[in-house]
Amino acid sequence: MSKLAIAIHGGARQDSEFIRNNLNGYKEALREATEISFTLLKRGKPALDAVEAAINYLEDCVLYNAGRGSAINSVGTVEMDASIMDGKDLRCGSVAMLRFVKNPVTLARHILEDSHHILLGGEGAIEYAKHKGVVMEHESYFVVPHQYDLFMKRRDQLSKKEKEELKNHGTVGAIALDSKGNLAAATSTGGTSFNKQGRIGDAAMIGVGCFASNKSCGVCATGDGELNIRSIAAGYVSMLMEEKGMSVQEACDYVIHVKNKNAKGDMGLIAIDPSGNIGMSHNSVLMHRAWMTSDQDFTQKVYEK
Repeated sequence: MSKLAIAIHGGARQDSEFIRNNLNGYKEALREATEISFTLLKRGKPALDAVEAAINYLEDCVLYNAGRGSAINSVGTVEMDASIMDGKDLRCGSVAMLRFVKNPVTLARHILEDSHHILLGGEGAIEYAKHKGVVMEHESYFVVPHQYDLFMKRRDQLSKKEKEELKNHGTVGAIALDSKGNLAAATSTGGTSFNKQGRIGDAAMIGVGCFASNKSCGVCATGDGELNIRSIAAGYVSMLMEEKGMSVQEACDYVIHVKNKNAKGDMGLIAIDPSGNIGMSHNSVLMHRAWMTSDQDFTQKVYEK
């Protein structure tokens, strides 16, 4: 039986008073998501089930910027992105500019399993969700107090330039290695505060926000989506491992600290290779992250490098 492993992130970002005041809540949510996922792996469930369960839990948590708790865009609404990928056969599914769907990553998995498409967005994605019978919620469900307060406070106080520069990351991602040696990766986000309506971030893009291949690794990116898009962040980690023979940690470090050493923004990566080795790297003040394997107990870091 393959070594079991799960790794989860809750976003690479700058510090804030809200994070410091709710740090225990952030940590407890990551612990719960990790333990739920690892329990599934121990029961012999596939890696896809484990990453979907982890992301679902964090999408339902009001603290993280995904699902409920998503950032509010420039017109006062929530639009969500998500993706999921199976490392066994490279099947994948993703959604963009999504509204009303309680758990965007679950809709992305429906696309992976039941559609010949990969990425659905906007109204088409919503109609597909209704067709698949996924759980829907009213728009008010997604707007939680701290995001609404941030929107209202900043709406009239900030200049247009300041709003564009406002960073409120919190993308969530998960990678798993199951008992059959298969990898899977998934990610979900509510975008960034005051982003333009219709903005699509890295979390919806296979090979950027997440990627999984049993030949190299499962990997999720976080931070400034535009930086990850420009550098093809997740896919580049896989390429370095498969083509250059780098270890999972070496590849993550190279993408963050060498390839993007001059990046003016936050970037972070988590990854697992087919042997269950875990790599993590970030250039930001903090990155919420946790992991557990067959031979390593639950471990969590926030501010530590």
